This record gives sequence, structure tokens and C-alpha cells, in this order.
Amino acid sequence: MDVRFVWVHGTGVRRERHDHLFGLVREGLAARFPQAEITSCYWGDDHGARLASSGASVPVPRAGRAGGDSLATVPPTELAVAEWQLLVTDPLCELRLLPELGTDDETLGMPGVRAAGAEVADLMAGLPHRPADDDELGGLLRSTCLVGAYAETLDLVAQSEEFEAACAAASDQAAAREVVAAAARAVVAQLLAEAGESALCTGDERDRMVDILTSRLGGTGRGAVGRAGGVLLRLGMRLTTQPALNHWRGSITTRSVPAVGDILRYQARGGPLRDSLTRHITAADEPTVVLGHSLGGIALVDVLALAAISQEPLRNVRLLVTVGSQAPLLHELGALTGLPPGASLPPGFPRWLNIYDRADLLAYLAEPVFTAPSRVADHEVASRQPFPVCHSAYWKLDAVYDRIAKEIEELG
Repeated sequence: MDVRFVWVHGTGVRRERHDHLFGLVREGLAARFPQAEITSCYWGDDHGARLASSGASVPVPRAGRAGGDSLATVPPTELAVAEWQLLVTDPLCELRLLPELGTDDETLGMPGVRAAGAEVADLMAGLPHRPADDDELGGLLRSTCLVGAYAETLDLVAQSEEFEAACAAASDQAAAREVVAAAARAVVAQLLAEAGESALCTGDERDRMVDILTSRLGGTGRGAVGRAGGVLLRLGMRLTTQPALNHWRGSITTRSVPAVGDILRYQARGGPLRDSLTRHITAADEPTVVLGHSLGGIALVDVLALAAISQEPLRNVRLLVTVGSQAPLLHELGALTGLPPGASLPPGFPRWLNIYDRADLLAYLAEPVFTAPSRVADHEVASRQPFPVCHSAYWKLDAVYDRIAKEIEELG
């Protein structure tokens, strides 16, 4: 089927961010539909919220405690999310723990014997701060939007008390390998912590960056989880949602307030945005697939539902795709503008594919809420990243575009 695509971005997105995300979307769709027209409806400047204060009202977060699951019963993907949630929360935590675990090497402190950790420190100090254009690590840093903070992050980790103490305590090669692995993870975790939701990074990309740094520090890849990693992984599994949200609260309220403000603004007066989307979608008659990320998905559900209810459905729309969207939650709350509380999808509403990542705290299931199995389908993907990075990582996953292509093929 020859189709036209219209992509609608989500909350907190402004021009520079939009252009980066839309570039990924256009590339992913063009690879599967080379002849298709692929357009975007950018609304951030005209209909987005503006931050009016510096976030002085945010209380200082408090740490929480909670129990956790047995590691033996937890799927590997969830273990990775828990491990990296902890590392992103405190990038130096693994390095900090290593000296406390001690060593069995009797050569520790002997005159004339240079600790193996000193070699790691030398290699860390010698890492290039500006990866070459043809360097794999440099390409990954640019692709994930992490390159800007790389040089500063290398210095931060290399000059930290935690790294220096871990190197000093590593007297043998086994201990040095643990320092290498922990240092590589600390660098990548610090980059992700600084970038927050601005990072466009999948779990595979994150792990590859760790591999490259590990190799350049004299290691041989991630390998088995070391002693410190094992301890921290168990601790990570005991993090509940609330401590994680406490950690991110300041960032969400200050740096990412446009994301929250856009939702509130849309709920209060979303008519102009819906009118703009309708004009863009109906500007051409050919079969159209509309794709909405986050709040963009909410707005598209509203547009299509309101048009169908008014007996003027947008008949050129053959497929709605929502990605990481909150429309199902809003309908459960009775807060979806396009449908009354508890109402079913009206006749004339198109086929709907809802894509979500289980780790994304802003993604919800549509099938159980809208109870229209012949027209609504949920599809799960996994970026292997913790929240909030996973909320933007969808557009770098082949699984997203492959599932969209399959849905279009089935429509005929």
C-alpha cells in the first residue's frame, strides 16, 4: 500500500530536539517505504508550555527503602534496567565499593611492587578526550547525543576520589579488571545521568560503549559481573519506583518542566493544537499513517475520535500509531478529551497500533482499556534502558519500524 506518513512529537520537544528525532523517524521509515512522503507536524513553539520559574518550589528529595525480588526469578532485561538505574543515579557507586571489598593478594604494599591498578590509572589518563571522526566510540557518542559531555566526564571519573582509591587498592590483575569494568560503566553512567531524557541511547549502544572503554583500559569486554557489581545489582533490585522518581524529581521539574507543562497546557486548551494537526493530516488525500509520540499520541487519539463522533471521520487516515503514549491512562481517568469516560472507540476510528516499552513509566496499554480487539493492538519493544532514557529510545529501534511496516502490510 502506498502511504503518506505524518509524525507528531511529544512533550517538552522544541526545534533542535524535534529535528534530531524526526531525522531518526524519517530514516527508519524511508528504509522500509522509500517512495513514501514523510512529514512532521512541529507544534512545540506555537502550542508548547513555557517555564515561568526556576523550580524553587521543588522540595529536596528523600531516600526511600524497599524490598526487592530474588535475582534468580528476575528476567535479564529487568536486571539490566535495575543495575543501570542505580548506576545512573550514582555513577561512581561501583568504584566506591571496590576498596571496601578488600583483596587477598599478599603483595599489596610490598616495596618495589607496582600495583596493577596504577596501570589502569595511567591508561585512563591517556584516553583521547576527542574521539576521531572515524572512531567507533565517537560515532556512538554522537549518535546518542552524549558527545558534548564526554571530555568533561572522563576527567570527572579519572580525578574522582573513588577511582583513585579503587586503583590504589587493586594490587593484582583480577582486581585491576574489576576497576576497569567499573570505570567504564561509571563513564557511560555519568554521561547518561547528565543527559537524562536528552540521551538517545539503547541498551545495546550503552553496552557497546562500555565494551570499547573497557578494551581501551586493558580489559576484555564486560564479562561476568564482578564483586562490586554483584552487590550493587542486588541493591538495585531493591530500588522501588518512588526512590527513582525522587531522584529524577528535580530534573523533571526544572530541566524538563516543558514536558509536564505541555501536558497541562494541552489538557487546559488543546483545541488550537488539534486544529493544526487536522489541517496537516487532511492536506493530502492519499492514504495516511499518523504516528504520535507521548503527548503527540494523545492529541492524535483526540483528533480522530472527535472527528468520528462528529460524523466527519478523517477517512484518509488508515492507521494510527502511538508510541510511549498516555492516552489509555487518560481514558481510564476520564480525562481524554476525545471520548467520554468509559466510551468505546466510535465507528470511523482507524486501526490503532500502540507500541510500548515496559520500562517506560509514560507508556500504557490500549487494548484492555478501549476493548476493541479488532481495531486496537498493543506491541511491546525493549530498549533495555531505564526510565527516562527509554522514553525517547523507541525511534532508534528497528523493532518499532518493523512492526509498523508489518501492520501496513496487513492493511493491504
